[in-house]
Amino acid sequence: MEKGKIVSIEDRIPKLKQLRKSKANRRLVLLLSLFFILIACVLYFLSPLSYVQSVQVEGNRYITSKQIVKLSKIKKDRSIWKVDTGSTVANIKKNPEIASVKVTPIFPNSIKNTVSEHNRMAYLSNDGKFSPILENGSVLEELATGEIPVFAPVLIGFKEGKALKLLLEELDKLPVEIQNAISEIHHAPTKTDGYHIVMFMNDGYEVSATSRTLSEKMIHYPSIVSQLDPKVKGVIDLEVGSYFKAYKPAEQKEDTNEEN
Repeated sequence: MEKGKIVSIEDRIPKLKQLRKSKANRRLVLLLSLFFILIACVLYFLSPLSYVQSVQVEGNRYITSKQIVKLSKIKKDRSIWKVDTGSTVANIKKNPEIASVKVTPIFPNSIKNTVSEHNRMAYLSNDGKFSPILENGSVLEELATGEIPVFAPVLIGFKEGKALKLLLEELDKLPVEIQNAISEIHHAPTKTDGYHIVMFMNDGYEVSATSRTLSEKMIHYPSIVSQLDPKVKGVIDLEVGSYFKAYKPAEQKEDTNEEN
């Protein structure tokens, strides 16, 4: 090497120069990517691409998704990020059956309403019309014509008062599986028991009981039925002890014809 001549390290080590160039290229690509992403975001927020295109509903059991979407009052001429979630929640909760609501924007243009409903404990029957009764005791307006009672028994002969309140309290203590097994509950007071009821079960049995001890006695219903011949229907009496009385042949035949 000539005296006084300086040789750069990059000339002496070409790989180092190449590495530095690669780092610069990666930095440039990163900056350009961030720039284009920023531009894309701005265009997305300013364009109709972010406008509400669909409203989803989850968690509903009794109220239809269409009803909840209508209650939400979400408009499709605005960005999903500008939807007033507080107002949407308040609008949906105007329905007394709604316990809670969560509103979530979903990229690129959807809104999801996740709802939780109060359970319907029963349906109060009145002249062929049915009013849902919630777990909190509230009696709602009658169902629309053609709407069928589901997921809860129909109460016949009851009016708002002590008998109805006691029955609902006892039903609430029962497991959901047993609640769902009851088709109808008739208020059939006697001289000695103003809380006497007759229940018709989905499996074809009839149960005679009192609301006073309903939860205490009905908890054993699955065990009692498991010991009976499923082909022989009748009345399971739970008022005092618990015993089974089969229908007479004529009654059995009549019940079979009604089911057919």
